[in-house]
Amino acid sequence: MRALLTALALLAVVGTAWAGSPLVRELQALSTRYNENPEKIDELKAALEKAGESQAADVDTLLALAQVCFMYGDVRATTEDEKLAAYDCGRHAAKRAVELAPRSAPAQFWYGANTGRWGQTKGIMRALFLLPTVKEAMKTALALDPGYAPAYALGGSIYYEVPSYAGGDLDRRYTNMRLGLARTLLKKGHTADARRELEAVLGEKAPSNPADWAVKDVPQAKAILATLGDRS
Repeated sequence: MRALLTALALLAVVGTAWAGSPLVRELQALSTRYNENPEKIDELKAALEKAGESQAADVDTLLALAQVCFMYGDVRATTEDEKLAAYDCGRHAAKRAVELAPRSAPAQFWYGANTGRWGQTKGIMRALFLLPTVKEAMKTALALDPGYAPAYALGGSIYYEVPSYAGGDLDRRYTNMRLGLARTLLKKGHTADARRELEAVLGEKAPSNPADWAVKDVPQAKAILATLGDRS
């Protein structure tokens, strides 16, 4: 799961409807240019931790805290203890966000991402122990929002990084993930790339779930392709 780099954090920003306090908006701006002033991560983490201490902290604040903790653990922490503390803070903030907004895909994502990173830092056995929790968070995020791109990245990294005996699979074929990716690409105006993903769904020879592929994924892929017509 080491492939869950800060790039995932940046992906998650794209799909998040930010609102709330100036701290939340400040993190949004920092997320794509923190390299210009890395120390700002420290400042925002401290400020968001203080804001998150309140029982009245809203979902946006908790999500921002979960994200900045992930960023801090990846970018600023220099010791294992610092990393563990950051990811642990992030997963607890995300868990509170899930409790407040159980149908929030970003809340599920940040819970899975921080939990996975915490377990990974702890070592392979703890990472494998927490793998079902991370997988469930990823699957829930996708169920809530099939177009939420960060969850696809999280899911892909899980199956790439985890040993095959523990559930990893380089050949795992989730055609539903391709559908979600295609929808995301269409929203971003990348019609040709979306078409390629949809055609891959139709041409899949070994779907991980043949029933879902036949009953749901193929009809949906055909329906979306029909709307594209001759668009390039």
